[in-house]
Amino acid sequence: MPKNIETQNLHLICCDKQTLEFALAGDSELAEHLNVIVSENWTEFGSRALQYSLDKLNSAESEKGWWSYLPIHKLDNKLIGLCGYKGQPNVEGQVEIGYEIKVEYRNKGFATELAKALIENAFNFETVHSIQAHTLGHFNSSTKVLSNCGFKKIDEADGKELGILWKWELKRNN
Repeated sequence: MPKNIETQNLHLICCDKQTLEFALAGDSELAEHLNVIVSENWTEFGSRALQYSLDKLNSAESEKGWWSYLPIHKLDNKLIGLCGYKGQPNVEGQVEIGYEIKVEYRNKGFATELAKALIENAFNFETVHSIQAHTLGHFNSSTKVLSNCGFKKIDEADGKELGILWKWELKRNN
């Protein structure tokens, strides 16, 4: 599966082990590796999410392509966030997406663009029957992105220190 994803404005780089190692080594190392601009605080998820992705890739070959992607803004040649899946499809054929966009690139449609690309990529696999996502339990930019992509809110749960979380789902059109 591992492949980069192209959209109109973004190049989503599928992180392999080497790319994740560069990301964990530091911004300048990642910038040199990808030949892009990497500014400070490009991710709010932080190194913990990157390390988790690397650990998953190290655990099994089947995990390739089901973790982190780096969205590069084509016009600026700049890393503008982090996105991807939270693992390969489970036995019910569900995958979960997550995404973030650097503050100065928000409210310009890029989150919706990358979410749609992740959705299309996932549904290219016959084993994927639905895609899920979680948001904070109130209307916000992320809930707008998911609604724009056709997701429906299906549940809510206590996210402990995060408060109430909403669970969203998009089913494959048969």
